[in-house]
Amino acid sequence: MAHYKLRPPLTEADIRQLKLEDTVTIDGTIFGIRDATQIRIFDEGIAPPADLTGSVCIHTAPGVRKLPDGTYEKICIGTTTSTRMDRFVPGLLQQYGVRAIVGKGGFLQGSVDAMAKFGGAYLAIVGGAAALETLQIEEIEKVWWEDLMPECLWKFRVKDFGPLIVAIDSHGHSLYRDIQQRAAERIKSLSQ
Repeated sequence: MAHYKLRPPLTEADIRQLKLEDTVTIDGTIFGIRDATQIRIFDEGIAPPADLTGSVCIHTAPGVRKLPDGTYEKICIGTTTSTRMDRFVPGLLQQYGVRAIVGKGGFLQGSVDAMAKFGGAYLAIVGGAAALETLQIEEIEKVWWEDLMPECLWKFRVKDFGPLIVAIDSHGHSLYRDIQQRAAERIKSLSQ
């Protein structure tokens, strides 16, 4: 296992070097997305207002406070479960060039296959780490689609964001699938 410090925008080579269970920290820009954002993009057919090529997206709907100057102050920015947004992964990778997604809980096999095909990775963050994540997000730089609040498209500037675990790599490996297989084997051995 190795540790990588990444700065988006990422290339396919940046992602292909990552292997299952490597760790990653990120400096620079990441985009916050959630269900409503992706429903607008894919179900309503509205292209994102920011270029996501080479980006890292995080599944979040942050707690924020709008300031008199129109900017946002971070209150609590935590990561949500990714599995329910699984159907959007192939499109994010193929159509919009997203390279990595940060979340909890993983994705299903179709997304694992899409990451292998298009050069993407899933970076898992530990549950309950919202306080640390909030500190590692230095600034909310921009917000689009405020009518979806808090599930807008967010642009965050981060420093030493992580450590994140490569839980699905671009080579078809999934930590979630491996754990499920080991658990099934263990259960089977207990019943014999």
